[in-house]
Amino acid sequence: MANTITSEIKFLVELDENRVPEKLSWTAQDGGVDAEEAKALMLSIWDSKAQETLRIDLWTKDMPVDEMKKFFHQTLVAMADTFQRATDDEKMTDTMKDFCDYFAEKMELKG
Repeated sequence: MANTITSEIKFLVELDENRVPEKLSWTAQDGGVDAEEAKALMLSIWDSKAQETLRIDLWTKDMPVDEMKKFFHQTLVAMADTFQRATDDEKMTDTMKDFCDYFAEKMELKG
């Protein structure tokens, strides 16, 4: 049997009395991250049995809208890059990147 290594990533969510996130932090010891503050997170998990994506989308109530727009844009760009590495589908990757450019233009993220 091959040796395996376990790595853990933790997210802590502090909620207000209405269960709205006030503070997010995350720890990934293997990555050198220890209780780093975050304003938002998006986590997608593939459920192979149900053939569907499970999601957790959280942001703190003090997350500025302009930062949320940047967060979405950078997430879309990262998804296009990941799609390229996972599928080697150049044509669809280019289409996704074109959309990312369009998104940035419409959100006035690039000068």
